[in-house]
Amino acid sequence: MKIYADRAPTAARQIVTDVLVAAWVYAAIRAAMWLHDLVQKLAIPGQRLEGASTGLADGLSDVGSKIGRVPLVGDELTAPFNGAADAARSMADAGQQQQSIVDDLSLALSLGLLVFPLGLVLFVWLPLRVRWIRRAGAAASLRAAPAGRDLLALRALATQPLRKLTKIDPDVAQAWRRGDEDAVAALAALELKGLGLRG
Repeated sequence: MKIYADRAPTAARQIVTDVLVAAWVYAAIRAAMWLHDLVQKLAIPGQRLEGASTGLADGLSDVGSKIGRVPLVGDELTAPFNGAADAARSMADAGQQQQSIVDDLSLALSLGLLVFPLGLVLFVWLPLRVRWIRRAGAAASLRAAPAGRDLLALRALATQPLRKLTKIDPDVAQAWRRGDEDAVAALAALELKGLGLRG
């Protein structure tokens, strides 16, 4: 009769799954950051337009103010320069608006890219992981209780695959009813092994 007290493949699967989930989240975040940076490049023309238009507006305003000092005709000559400066400022505003739109778009696309992978983690993997932690914690506390081994053995009889049960004893249920210590210990260890715990 074999006592199943070694660490189960379930524990290894849990560790591998945790690592894969962490890698999945990391990859999703990196992809979202890459997409954000890629979309942000669309803002470069807007930045250039804003910078050039602001410089042009400042230059035209400066020229207009100098021409305004010319006696008699100065006021009349400043109007075209002031109008051109206002037009340049409007172009600078358009460049700023384009950058703002690109910022909003890059943020929305990045968050949209994160919704699916993080949703899987939060709504699929995390509840399963929490349920496993609770079950493993309850089984670990039962292991230390006086009648805990018997309860774990009973649970193993109810939930473990028949092929595993018959490896313990061909008539494992009868052995458990008789109170066979080896059978009870093997069944309890099998249940603990199924949760990735030591028997």
